[in-house]
Amino acid sequence: MHEQEKIKSGFSRVSKTLAQRPAFGLGTGISKAAIKNGLTCEIKEGIWTLTADMPEQAGGNASGPTPGVFGRAALGSCLAIGYMMRAATMDIPVSGIEVEIQADYDDGALFGTAPQDVPPGYLEIRYSVTIDSDAPEEDIIKMLDEADQHSPYLDVFSRGQNCRRQVYIVSSKQQ
Repeated sequence: MHEQEKIKSGFSRVSKTLAQRPAFGLGTGISKAAIKNGLTCEIKEGIWTLTADMPEQAGGNASGPTPGVFGRAALGSCLAIGYMMRAATMDIPVSGIEVEIQADYDDGALFGTAPQDVPPGYLEIRYSVTIDSDAPEEDIIKMLDEADQHSPYLDVFSRGQNCRRQVYIVSSKQQ
């Protein structure tokens, strides 16, 4: 089966299921991140194990990408996959898609040296899309706009999220 047909079929199957049973679309993703050595962090979710770290000059071991790399990768890959899914469902022929994420930051906020009003997150995010397609430009732009409207990580990066912290303290001290 041609890749775009496979994508379209899968998208249609899941879309029909969710239309009939919206509760199937509800879930909770659970990742666990644990420090293993200095700043080296092991992340596990399902069958996947990833490693994040900081560069040596920041006190890390440089044994994996920084959390920022994973964040930018999450956004870029979510957009690229979403574009391909929409192109398939809209019968827009695509030979290739590349998304570049550019994120400006000030590490001074992380290390406590920037002015108080500088956020520790990104100052601005830009993304550019290069798409290889013979489809009319207006069809491609319509597909990109529709995909952006349904992109989970574009939403996560664009909208403030409700974040709640729970703390569990384990102490080896005898009481």
